[in-house]
Amino acid sequence: MGKVIAIANQKGGVGKTTTAINLAASLAVLEKKVLIIDADPQANTTSGLNFSPDNDQKRTLYEVMIGTIDIHDALIQTELSNLQMIPSHINLVGAEIEMIETPERESILKQRLAPIRNDYDYIIIDCSPSLGLITINSLTAADSVMIPVQPEFFALEGLGKLLQTIRLVQNQVNTGLTIEGFVVTMFDGRTKVHAQVVNELREHFKDMVFKTIIQRSIRLSEAPSHGKPIILYDVMSNGTSNYMNLAKEVLEKNEKQ
Repeated sequence: MGKVIAIANQKGGVGKTTTAINLAASLAVLEKKVLIIDADPQANTTSGLNFSPDNDQKRTLYEVMIGTIDIHDALIQTELSNLQMIPSHINLVGAEIEMIETPERESILKQRLAPIRNDYDYIIIDCSPSLGLITINSLTAADSVMIPVQPEFFALEGLGKLLQTIRLVQNQVNTGLTIEGFVVTMFDGRTKVHAQVVNELREHFKDMVFKTIIQRSIRLSEAPSHGKPIILYDVMSNGTSNYMNLAKEVLEKNEKQ
């Protein structure tokens, strides 16, 4: 059965979508069959993989969630043969309102994923920065949560609310949910405070912090505007190396379990 990993952090601008896209792409290059789900109404993962959410508004996660299409009909093939995507659209904002009276509304995405879950080695969900119903659905459907953390003190302060939400989901709707790990993003080795925050993170969360650190990179920030993961945009960049190492670390961790 494929493992479902939600990429979540309620703080924006921490490299969440960048991590979702490039971890999924790296796992695909490592010959794992991967599905990436864009669960953010901003649809940055969708455009970052060279698909316009306005091209086909009737085959997105929104339609899957409200039940107007089968999940198989929302699957899109990306440039990488082992990577498929379910796109998002701004309409997803309205899904939370439409699902409000639906029985077991926190488990809708889990139910929708059930028919295709065994088709993939990994399913990566890019969550919205909001801790609303769509994100709760993503956490309920997931086996684990990966949390990107920007190495700044304000970013650390914001982790408490996310961890509280994760505990709430664990206690009420998904007792099997674990934390895959914290991944440091946008790291600049020239900045003293970055090193201090990483040390604090490791002291507090110990082995839950991935060894791989994602360095700040112009090429990495450019890649989404070209609709490509970094490995297709610049295979020789630090960003490619960083995310390949992160993918290998994820695989190694899960092989031990």
